Amino acid sequence: MSGIRQAIGDAATVTRRNLIKIKRVPDLLVFTTLSPIMFVLLFAYVFAGAIGTQNTGVDYKEFLVAGIFAQTVVFGSTFSGISLAEDLQKGFVDRFRTLPMAPSAMLFGRTASDVVNNVISLVVMGLTGLVVGWRIRSSLVEALAGALLLLLFAYALSWVMAYVGLVVRTPEVVNNASFIVIFPLTFVANTFVDSTTLPGPLETLANWNPVSAVTQSARELFGNTNPAFPPPDAWPLQNPELYTLIWIAIILAIFIPLSIRQYQRTTSR
Repeated sequence: MSGIRQAIGDAATVTRRNLIKIKRVPDLLVFTTLSPIMFVLLFAYVFAGAIGTQNTGVDYKEFLVAGIFAQTVVFGSTFSGISLAEDLQKGFVDRFRTLPMAPSAMLFGRTASDVVNNVISLVVMGLTGLVVGWRIRSSLVEALAGALLLLLFAYALSWVMAYVGLVVRTPEVVNNASFIVIFPLTFVANTFVDSTTLPGPLETLANWNPVSAVTQSARELFGNTNPAFPPPDAWPLQNPELYTLIWIAIILAIFIPLSIRQYQRTTSR
């Protein structure tokens, strides 16, 4: 029991260290929030007329914001891998090795601090969405549940990126490698267009894409869907909350032990 308490305390210390870094280098937070703001404004005012919402029955700005939320938290998960690779490169991890701290503290502290980053990003995006015309049309509890599901999904993905950062160990390579995977993952989905508008194979891929499920969950919980429209044909989009939770559980079950083992292997060299 004391070992668990020590691990939690060590992880809290690492989390605090990462948050202090944001305070001292505010540029990190500024550029993190500028990108989603740019996407909201770009799609809301430049592409809204061309894309339309004939298959969704709701205003495109309301359809869009949940997709921007999902895209932003997915891209935000890459900071776990980039930051870990940077700490390895600069020797910070070697300093932590000399301290009597739990091996898992570095990883739990890193992923926990990135949740705070995503909370700030969601708040900024939400305010931007309100400015362009997005509205929450459900209850406060449902809206908070939607935000929580987005954060849980991002937290799970941050463990995937943490593992990549420990394996690659170079921030630039982590950034490029994650972009190659995450960019199509967030666009071959229902983030910006309804999946039924995609050609056959891409529609199937989008329907079973977990990013589509978390986006659909957010739309439903924010009240940004039209109940008069028939439900999606694919099971993941008919049960988006359950499908998202299944993916979260699978990712955490696989990548938490994998990341901890890789961290121990990397720091023992």
